[in-house]
Amino acid sequence: MSQNKQKIKCAIYTRKSSEEGLEQDFNSLQAQREACEAYIKSQKHEGWEFIEKYYDDGGYSGGTLNVLL
Repeated sequence: MSQNKQKIKCAIYTRKSSEEGLEQDFNSLQAQREACEAYIKSQKHEGWEFIEKYYDDGGYSGGTLNVLL
C-alpha cells in the first residue's frame, strides 16, 4: 500500500427479506458475507481493511413490518 492511501475500515451488512432458508446450515446471508469478505480482502492494496464486524438482517421486509405511526 502506498504511503498516501487512506485506510478504509469495512464492515459487512447482509440482508434477506424473508425467513425462507435461513434455518439451513449454509444460507444466503452466509453466502453474501463470504462474497463481501473476499471482495474487501481483494481490495487490501487500495487500503481496505476488513474489521470482522457484520450485521445479518434476515427475514425482514418493509412490506411485512407493522409500524405504528
